[in-house]
Amino acid sequence: MSTKRKLTMFLTSLFMAAFVLISSSDVSKKALAATGIVYPSAPPAYKYNDVSAINNPSAWKTMNTHDPFIYYENGWYYCFSTDFATAATPPQAVQIRKSQDMVDWQWVGTAFSSTPASAKSWTGETLVWAPDIEKIGSTYYMYYCNSVFGKNKSFIGVATSSSITGPWTDQGLVYKTDIGAEDNAIDPNIVTDASGKMWMVYGSFFGGIYVSQINPSTGKLMTYGKGTLIARRPTSVNNAVEGGYITYNASTGYYYLFCSYDYLGSSPYYTVRVARSKSVTGPYVDYNNNNMINTTTTTPNEVGTKILGSYAFGTDSGWLAPGHNSVFKQGSNYYIVHHARTGSDVNWAYLHVRKLLWTDDGWPVASPERYDKEYEQTIPSASIAGTYQSIVLDRGNSGKIGSTNTVLLASGKIGSESSNNHWTLTGANTLKLYWYAPGVAPGDYWIDTCKVLPSWDWENNKQTLVYTGLNQSGTAVWGKKVN
Repeated sequence: MSTKRKLTMFLTSLFMAAFVLISSSDVSKKALAATGIVYPSAPPAYKYNDVSAINNPSAWKTMNTHDPFIYYENGWYYCFSTDFATAATPPQAVQIRKSQDMVDWQWVGTAFSSTPASAKSWTGETLVWAPDIEKIGSTYYMYYCNSVFGKNKSFIGVATSSSITGPWTDQGLVYKTDIGAEDNAIDPNIVTDASGKMWMVYGSFFGGIYVSQINPSTGKLMTYGKGTLIARRPTSVNNAVEGGYITYNASTGYYYLFCSYDYLGSSPYYTVRVARSKSVTGPYVDYNNNNMINTTTTTPNEVGTKILGSYAFGTDSGWLAPGHNSVFKQGSNYYIVHHARTGSDVNWAYLHVRKLLWTDDGWPVASPERYDKEYEQTIPSASIAGTYQSIVLDRGNSGKIGSTNTVLLASGKIGSESSNNHWTLTGANTLKLYWYAPGVAPGDYWIDTCKVLPSWDWENNKQTLVYTGLNQSGTAVWGKKVN
């Protein structure tokens, strides 16, 4: 056979192989497109636990983000966060990143060049934590805190600026606590109630989480002193609650208190809990009507509706201690903004943004996957069938919870055609999974009532569907379609 003939055959084979690969990919894309569902495209690729970037903040992207808060201004999302770095001295003080889509983040710098003097003179510490931004009139107010770690010698201060990008001028003390006090002056969050009054949520461990009214003319407390208690945990769990954040949903008429239980970097790990109230000052109760200031309970992990915790899909190493969240609202869309630590090494913290969805009875639930510009839309029933990796966010388990496979059949059955378990899809995107448990579940069925959302599968690097919801006991459930 001539060399020319061999070359022709080789090139023909190469072309056919490429055609098959391209065609297969094209068929897959067309199959997705045929459903009418708009899926997100691939996000930027991130390198995690990146030792080479330790001393290079411009390469951090979402790395080293802790206690994040997002503010939107003129086409940019600005993320303010705690002074934190793995295996390095963190830049000071108050880290700032920005993004045009809440997916691809870039380093901006810090709000201060050093620790505000008034805070440092009280605590003797340098790290600035948990910033929160509020615009009053034409002035931006940045609330921050500084504390002796593990103690309640703490300081909440405020700085002002005429621009979200600074420069920031420290205005000093808002509230401080000393060792021996009942409360702890850290983790400030500003919320405006339905009548226009401003409040500051604060507190960590010790006496719990409190809310105090803010004077909008000064940005400081209306009446100096300890606020109204809205969440506290028993001494049996070391009063472990912090990172309180309140958001108001006008559609439901409720104020929602988010907070983090347990510990930020060791077991038992952070879990995010939520409760709601018709008043900004409480009482806040969870899905099962448990009051968040119940300190006499012998089952403290049963108080507070858990919507986020440590997890791993499939064989992925997953994420640990997601927590200290804020909630970002843009139009009618809500997002839960938090940090999480890599499942392979708990020392590394990253920014996570997730779509926050609402159940039909008015409870927030978090997407199982990080945000990638997806949005809620009508999901055809024909798109539901497949194999899902499912996670039950057990309130009593603060460890890393793995997934199990759940097969939703096209017939509406779960697992097999002979099973009593089944599923239905109603409305635009409400999926109900019925699990037969005679004599145990209410009406003999546990019912997971979920919202379905197109998403990016960050673990498997592809487009997919996810679901998130609650069952009748207020237990959160997640699912991600993998086949």
